[in-house]
Amino acid sequence: MRRSHLMAMAWICALLLSAPVSAHSFGMVYSLPLPFHLYAWGAAAALVCSFVVAAFVIPHSQSHDVARPWTKDLSNSKLLFFARRWRILRQLQLLSVAGLLLCIATGLFGNKSPYGNFNMTFFWIVVMLGFSYLSALFGNLYAAINPFMLLCRLIDKLVSFDRPRRRYDPRLAYWPALLLYFIFIWIELFAGSSPHFLSIMLLCYTLITFIGVALFGSQAWFRYCDFFSVFFRLLALMSPIKYIPAARVGQTRRASIIELRRPFSGLLEQSAEHVSLLVFILFMLSSTAFDGLHETIIWKQFFWLDLYHGFLQYYTSENPFLAYAAMSDLYRYWQGTWLLLSPFIYLAILFAVIGLSKVLMRSTLSVKTLALKMAYSLLPIALVYHIAHYYTLIETQGIKIISLVSDPFGCGQNWFGTAKWLQRVFIPDVSITWHVQLGLIVVGHIISVYLAHKVVFADANTNIDTNNVAKVNLSQLPMLFLMIGFTASGLWILSQPVG
Repeated sequence: MRRSHLMAMAWICALLLSAPVSAHSFGMVYSLPLPFHLYAWGAAAALVCSFVVAAFVIPHSQSHDVARPWTKDLSNSKLLFFARRWRILRQLQLLSVAGLLLCIATGLFGNKSPYGNFNMTFFWIVVMLGFSYLSALFGNLYAAINPFMLLCRLIDKLVSFDRPRRRYDPRLAYWPALLLYFIFIWIELFAGSSPHFLSIMLLCYTLITFIGVALFGSQAWFRYCDFFSVFFRLLALMSPIKYIPAARVGQTRRASIIELRRPFSGLLEQSAEHVSLLVFILFMLSSTAFDGLHETIIWKQFFWLDLYHGFLQYYTSENPFLAYAAMSDLYRYWQGTWLLLSPFIYLAILFAVIGLSKVLMRSTLSVKTLALKMAYSLLPIALVYHIAHYYTLIETQGIKIISLVSDPFGCGQNWFGTAKWLQRVFIPDVSITWHVQLGLIVVGHIISVYLAHKVVFADANTNIDTNNVAKVNLSQLPMLFLMIGFTASGLWILSQPVG
């Protein structure tokens, strides 16, 4: 009887995992050219070499450049003069609002197919993927074209809408944005989003934004609570372009600021201001890693086979067929719980590593303060994780926006004459995909190792003798091992077959 139950559960798992087995993100069976451990050792060696370069080759005097960062004012450049003359920003704002409204309309009234409807491709791929990478390249343009903020301004002109009725409690900090970000990722991974559901989600988020702005004012809401604003603002810190849009401060209007700076130098100009922002950054990392992990066969087998035969069979039923419904419910809770816990697991690991570094460098600062100083150095890892996991979607489905924009409702229209363009299925070369992912993850971690080293040497408030190079380098070894661990785990997830 026991053997028949094992066979039954194995059969159920075979159904659950019946999708073609493939290395992560490839969409087809692919065997790595070399054993995985060789890639892991090679990536670790690259990180160690970068650590040696940061520790001994780069003149330590350069680390003090953070106190005098190089910038070049672009506010009066010819390119900006042209942009102002042709009102490029105003046109982008109109397109932003139109894009949001079209997303909602097409989901409510258009084709129900996720691939034949404009809103799924535009929102999930063009905005959440493509615009993320544009923010890392060209700065915080989202702050100027945020469609939710623009709609609030429009309403405010009609009914004096943007008047804070409650003072935003500083203790809340970025926790509201983190909560909304968690709900957003949960919906993306587990809610089975459809065009209609996406439209309802955007309508609900717009309503939440209106209520938040009416209560706390636009300045507090879009700084602390709107997770889109927080997300794109963090990515923009890596950009070589620093953009701060014009704003009204009291009775005066501050002009916009556009400056050229060294890539990633924005990560060194300030520290994370609150633990909630650090957890938000860690969730940018952990949610992407979890998205990859929860699709792998090994993750599903652990729950459906190992945990079931370990003890869940006594909670549900020893008959696998009778247990399936209860196991499915438990699986949803299992997935959501691990997603929720993921940034806090990362936080505990980070605090342990920084605590060890604090002991080694004999700093008088708290672990929390040191963690906040190191927080932004993790953003390059979050960016490369994001690109490595999702960039193939831009190649395969993102390019379809050219045809979808001519037929956004999927009703056979051809507004701009491009409805028949790019109709063939594009399958990326799996070998190129794997090696691009490998290179991205290694380069991202190398940048983070370098930035963490710069933070330690440049910060005069760490209360350590920066002339004692050996002590400082020793204190950074725990961070190096953390980066190696992140690199190896990220590559391992990408190399796992999915089902």
